Amino acid sequence: MYIIPILIILLDQLTKFWALNTLKGSEPIVLINEFLQFNFVKNYGAAFGIMKYQRMFFLVITILIVLGMIYYIKKYNNTKIMNYSLVMIIGGAIGNFIDRLRVGYVIDFIDVNFWGFYDFPVFNIADSFIVIGTILLVVLVLTNKHEVN
Repeated sequence: MYIIPILIILLDQLTKFWALNTLKGSEPIVLINEFLQFNFVKNYGAAFGIMKYQRMFFLVITILIVLGMIYYIKKYNNTKIMNYSLVMIIGGAIGNFIDRLRVGYVIDFIDVNFWGFYDFPVFNIADSFIVIGTILLVVLVLTNKHEVN
């Protein structure tokens, strides 16, 4: 179970290192015209850029949330899928925490635009795991499949 967040953090940090060294100050790399490109963005806030310049708040809240999730995993008899959802969130949260600690902002670079209908906020690998883990967590809780009976 502990290897999953470590792999998420490594994948996230490697891709951000690539983005910082390849994309910063350069033109975006278009992968699928009018849909997917890699574009370097500094995110000083949270999801969708909300609460900009609250770095210390995000550092403290991330520590508290990660510790709370670790405690929850250890204390309760969760299903494996519930624990997977939590470690995905933990891995993503730590990936973005490292950015805030190291460079003062989160490095985002995956830029999706739905052919002009909707320009999705730029995100990163850590964000992807946080969102997938959270969706899975919500589904498990709503369907009461988060604890072993």
